Amino acid sequence: MPSKNEDLHGNVPDKSSVALLLIDVINDLEFPGGEKLLEHALPMADRVADLARRARRARVPVIYVNDNFGRWQSNFHTQIEHCLTDDVRGRPVAEKLRPEDKDYFVLKPKHSAFFSTTLDILLDYLGVKTVILAGVAGNICVLFTANDAYMRDFHLVVPADCVASNTEDENRHALDEMARVLKADTRTSAEVDLDALKKDPPCPPNPQGQSRQFAGR
Repeated sequence: MPSKNEDLHGNVPDKSSVALLLIDVINDLEFPGGEKLLEHALPMADRVADLARRARRARVPVIYVNDNFGRWQSNFHTQIEHCLTDDVRGRPVAEKLRPEDKDYFVLKPKHSAFFSTTLDILLDYLGVKTVILAGVAGNICVLFTANDAYMRDFHLVVPADCVASNTEDENRHALDEMARVLKADTRTSAEVDLDALKKDPPCPPNPQGQSRQFAGR
């Protein structure tokens, strides 16, 4: 059935087969283990910031998907202000990754960016076929989001240097799982060709030599 409205009442003017999802990067990190996550999130933030700049230049929508931390009256702009102005652990990451005016945002109540959110609707109006995932934590919210994206038949790109977890081992294991099971392209952000992705979906390596149609089934 054709859509009655193609641009979500003028609020989604972009059309792009590719979108960049920044997961939980605006985060005060004030929770147990947050100090460990900060160690890995800080160097990651520089690479994510560069990828986001490239995405905006290439007219690839940048979508911030942020946890509401159980605050059902929360507001993303309030969360940004909290992370930028209060003396919180995650402030240096938020300073590097603050959104721009034309970026989109979605609040999520649980780990996955898709669970009980408007992300499906937004991606549909944008015409997205490929999602690039970046953010924290690689072995939790990024992984859960990747699982849900895979089940929705999105092509997946998860640059290995643009996700962070509490430990390198946990991060590596999550990336391996996303590459092996979810067929994600996990090459580094420097190897992500946004213009090429907009023309053709990624073709990730198949490490087990299986037919991609039946791999993992």
